[in-house]
Amino acid sequence: MQRWRGLDHLPGGWGRCVVTIGVFDGVHEGHQALIARAVELAHQRGVPSVLMTFDPHPSEVVRPGSHPAQLTTLRRRAELVEQLGVDVFCVLPFTVELSRMPANEFVHEVLVDQLHVAAVVVGENFTFGQKAAGNVDLLRHLGQRFGFVTEGADLVTDTQSGDDAVTFSSTYIRACIDAGDVAAAAAALGRPHRLDGIVVRGDGRGRELGFPTANLSMTRFAAVPADGVYACWFIHSDGRKLPAAVSVGTNPTFSGRERRVEAFVLDVQEDFYGQRVALDFVSRVRGQLTFDSGEALVVEMHRDVDKVGALLGLGGAQA
Repeated sequence: MQRWRGLDHLPGGWGRCVVTIGVFDGVHEGHQALIARAVELAHQRGVPSVLMTFDPHPSEVVRPGSHPAQLTTLRRRAELVEQLGVDVFCVLPFTVELSRMPANEFVHEVLVDQLHVAAVVVGENFTFGQKAAGNVDLLRHLGQRFGFVTEGADLVTDTQSGDDAVTFSSTYIRACIDAGDVAAAAAALGRPHRLDGIVVRGDGRGRELGFPTANLSMTRFAAVPADGVYACWFIHSDGRKLPAAVSVGTNPTFSGRERRVEAFVLDVQEDFYGQRVALDFVSRVRGQLTFDSGEALVVEMHRDVDKVGALLGLGGAQA
């Protein structure tokens, strides 16, 4: 898969293509259906499929300070998109100038003049251009003029929820994560929610208690689950997938103030300092609690580790 930053260096002889456009934060089940349709159309026409996304998030440019929690980094987004068969992952820098470009100019200058689109696939609620004035109907109208077709894909709904069915969206998934319901988030994502980053030094208290932890340093806008303890898979850069009990919070038993994500990797004696790792959140074990003493905390931590082992299908006590 090719990865582009902007459109200034399009390959020579670039022909027609099929484009799907959106932020695609999370690359959730709805996004996956949209991307699959774009890839299918591209195969049918014998042209490349291009996924166009934006950086930074458009809301941060239009309304500074409103950047939503980020479900996936650009690097992770590209990895997921590549697995879906996309030929080109194009990141368009989202600037104030781009936000003010009228919708019809965006279509003419970007989609037609530069990308030579044969087809555009977007969600039925897709909007674009200055003041979000562009929509699927406008794309269809302009497509008739410039010679491309437009498909507006239906939103994907959880059909297993009966009367309480929800439409999968990045906003819905962020709400699940913010509430600590990582299982519901995983159902909408089609995989566990992931945090990744570099392991940094902590205060060493976990090691003193017999539970040495890897402290994760994350990106600024990372979507961190609600405070509590979680069953996670610890993904090492060398490909190892290790079970872990992960604490999210401020460690109130010791009057902590800084919110941290700390992973105790089960049955592994290894210092992960300085290494890039990821955490896949499978299930929430409990909320954040305050204990009267370090001894009481240790007792609860043993219980937590046992529960994590059971939730991850390991069987038996793990600590």
